[in-house]
Amino acid sequence: MNTTVRNKKVKLTARDWEQAALAMIADKGLNALAVEPLARIMGITKGSFYWHFPNREALLTQALKHWEEHDARNLTRALSAIADPTERLRSFFRASSREVFTAEVFSSLIFAADHPQVEPVLERVASRRIKHLSQAFEQLGLSSTAAENRARLSYSSYVGFLQLQRQRQTPSLSSDAYDAYVEHVIDTLIPEAPA
Repeated sequence: MNTTVRNKKVKLTARDWEQAALAMIADKGLNALAVEPLARIMGITKGSFYWHFPNREALLTQALKHWEEHDARNLTRALSAIADPTERLRSFFRASSREVFTAEVFSSLIFAADHPQVEPVLERVASRRIKHLSQAFEQLGLSSTAAENRARLSYSSYVGFLQLQRQRQTPSLSSDAYDAYVEHVIDTLIPEAPA
């Protein structure tokens, strides 16, 4: 994000405002998102904001749109790059456990799931993620029903862990302990491919 140096003007783009909005959502939650505090954090007057957006809702719409597009690109890249479904799923679980910023935004959005701008985004994201996971599980030989159920279980595990972390309901894990947890989840949820 661009920052200002006292007495020098910095020209911010709409994308700068969107990224700052997502960072604020990730850090403080959706309810904290407001133009004036955001401008203060960015070191600029709120007049710059109104050059790009008519109001907070327009900023939120665009920020969510770009976050969702980023998530969809990462999902497609992670789940289409590897032909073997077992390795694809393993790689996906590992990669998604390391997408810190995306997970922090997602975790905050979960707590605002009933917000009219957030709800449809979360529904599309969940549907897309579950569909991709389900396809990979089906390629491992599970029936379509079993693959869909395994995909939902995997997704629920991910969402549940994020919520527990956000609420500080789970002990902090060292990097090694967290990696071991991710490997345990992988071993538990991904069945062996048939010979």
